[in-house]
Amino acid sequence: MCGITGWISYDKDLTAEREVLDAMNRTMSCRGPDADGLWLDTHAALGHRRLAVIDIEGGTQPMSVERDGRTVLVTTYSGEIYNYRELREELGRRGHAFRTSSDTEVALHACLEWGEGFTERLNGMYAFALWDPREQQLLLVRDRMGIKPLYYYPTPDGVLFGSEPKAILAHPSVRPAVDAEGLAELLAMVKTPGHAVYKGMREVRPGHVVRVRREGLTERRYWALEAREHTDDRQTTVRRVRELLDDIVDRQLIADVPLCTLLSGGLDSSVITALAARRLAASGRGPVRSFSVDFAGQTEHFTADALRGTPDGPYAHALAEHAGSDHQDIVLDTAALTDPDHRDAVLRARDLPFGLGEGDTSLYLLFQEIRRRSTVALSGESADEVFGGYRWFHDQDAVRADTFPWLTAFRHSGFTGTDAGGLEALISRDLLAKVDLDGYRDARYRQALAEVPHIEGESATERRMREISYLHLTRFVQFLLDRKDRASMAVGLEVRVPFCDHRLVEYVFNTPWSLKTFDGREKSLLRAATLDVLPESVAQRVKSPYPSTQDPRYADALRDRMRRLLADPGSPARPLLEKEAAERAARGQGHESRQSMELALGIDAWLRQYGTELLI
Repeated sequence: MCGITGWISYDKDLTAEREVLDAMNRTMSCRGPDADGLWLDTHAALGHRRLAVIDIEGGTQPMSVERDGRTVLVTTYSGEIYNYRELREELGRRGHAFRTSSDTEVALHACLEWGEGFTERLNGMYAFALWDPREQQLLLVRDRMGIKPLYYYPTPDGVLFGSEPKAILAHPSVRPAVDAEGLAELLAMVKTPGHAVYKGMREVRPGHVVRVRREGLTERRYWALEAREHTDDRQTTVRRVRELLDDIVDRQLIADVPLCTLLSGGLDSSVITALAARRLAASGRGPVRSFSVDFAGQTEHFTADALRGTPDGPYAHALAEHAGSDHQDIVLDTAALTDPDHRDAVLRARDLPFGLGEGDTSLYLLFQEIRRRSTVALSGESADEVFGGYRWFHDQDAVRADTFPWLTAFRHSGFTGTDAGGLEALISRDLLAKVDLDGYRDARYRQALAEVPHIEGESATERRMREISYLHLTRFVQFLLDRKDRASMAVGLEVRVPFCDHRLVEYVFNTPWSLKTFDGREKSLLRAATLDVLPESVAQRVKSPYPSTQDPRYADALRDRMRRLLADPGSPARPLLEKEAAERAARGQGHESRQSMELALGIDAWLRQYGTELLI
């Protein structure tokens, strides 16, 4: 896992631009603390920061292939290819010789052997830049589910690219500017594929290749969800899900560095931990290490609410004991969550303010502590999108609503909206009118709905639930995967997501909703496929979201920061706020939620630190 960046210019000699490329590359140092490298040619400059996971000695990048004394292909690459050993054997039979044991070199030779079609042979999470000096052509490649990020910025004579926007923003020709559409994207709680918020910047869409030539840029899709008839009965379907999970976890345990799992005590993370524990024990590499996040005093003084009926701690401990994992709780206190340095680190990691505040900060701090003990972690993230685990999958009001279902659920819970308590409650009504947030969300919903593949003859229920699944797998999960990637790579931790293996996603996407809920509950297939490795309490636990601190001192700290923001005449965010609502929130006299204050404070810090220009 690494950070990549680069610059293609057909009108410049980039061998004279090492200083600029080095500055871009340094912004990726958090993603790759182990090594750095630059490769410069007349019209191409590639940068790489390495987090060494496979072939510690031989996997240095940028990496190239030479033939007859000439460079024929060079890459800077982030991610992991889980089937690289099989590909290496096949390429060896085809006459390819290897200098290293790394998956990077396998990717290079696969591209030489199969051209752009090599992407269809990969199983993994990855973001590539591949430069062909002979053809003077760059390929930007992103994995099928968009697990690894990759951004690009077209220029008049080429392109800039990087794992994160900050790498591109480090180039002297790029200014951080956001127009009305970008601000709508930021606030929408819907991640539009290809959209990067910053004006002029794009994100390589999941399952796509961007080709850069002197003539310009073109984009090609190499993978998308397809609708296929599901002919397996229940027993066969359950068995196939388990076979896939066993194979996926086995593949993703490959590492030459310490490895662990993230364990919340929910079904998803418990399945991954239990299967990893079983596999590691069978191969003599156990026990698996597992980590959970908790807040000081939370388990002992937990209060159930509409979202969270139970604390995570007891369930995580039950699974750890059942699976025999070497478990540790990472306990965070309010002082750590409110520390300005930690909050600033999260903003720098994400390059944008998303209003999740403590939810982002706690994830960052969890990963920071895990990184002291492990370099790779397996996560249960994305199972809810794949198997239909969120509550709104089973809420008929949300399912029938003519919009993204999570937006309906968020509005009902008060998380989003301009009413007191909603995420946008403190944002100026004039500003919201200019960005037309509701109109933007509706346009993005229509766009997504038009993409959904269908099978002729599906019932109305199955058709709608296929749509709901597609929306989550292409719009909702992207937000969470990006959050996970930024928080983990900010501390040099590689987090793998087994539930995003495209084989599992394709199979379950085409499994009828009636089979996904055959026992009348959420995630019926996942539960049935893994009952034998779970304690009963964990297997039957009701879905509980990522935990949030209940310490009232946290909200007090937010209100104190809001008072300081409003008292500062130089605050760049103050003119963007609804004055009376912001003052009520700062006094603690209204019903404005923590999320609305988090967003206001985040926007203020973003505008200050990034010097972002709002073109509205």
